[in-house]
Amino acid sequence: MDQISQNPFQPGMRQAMFNPDQLISGPLQVVTDTVVIAKAGILVRGTILGKIKDSREYVICKKDATDGSEKPCAILVNDIDTTSEAASTGVFLMGEFNHHKTNYDATWTVPELADEMRQFSIFLRDSVQA
Repeated sequence: MDQISQNPFQPGMRQAMFNPDQLISGPLQVVTDTVVIAKAGILVRGTILGKIKDSREYVICKKDATDGSEKPCAILVNDIDTTSEAASTGVFLMGEFNHHKTNYDATWTVPELADEMRQFSIFLRDSVQA
């Protein structure tokens, strides 16, 4: 643990490096909210979610679902374990995201997700733009 006092100078040298995961890919302001993730197991940051109409809980978005969660409308902010029960966590509701760093169900392709999420001001981009 670093110790800070009136004179924080100490002989020697330290270095720290922040290595972002590059999920957020552009300057568009991100909008977040706290939502309930349904009991579904372990989900990782960047998972694309849909919202179940009746319960208003979020789950992994699957194109062939019929409960409302077939519409991709949010991206998970942090890893979460919902193995034993539903839990609250943050989601991105707007922003530009690197599609290489997202996790999505195999029923989707990136172009399909990009088209569907555009209506929610969620833009999936390649990490290298021309």
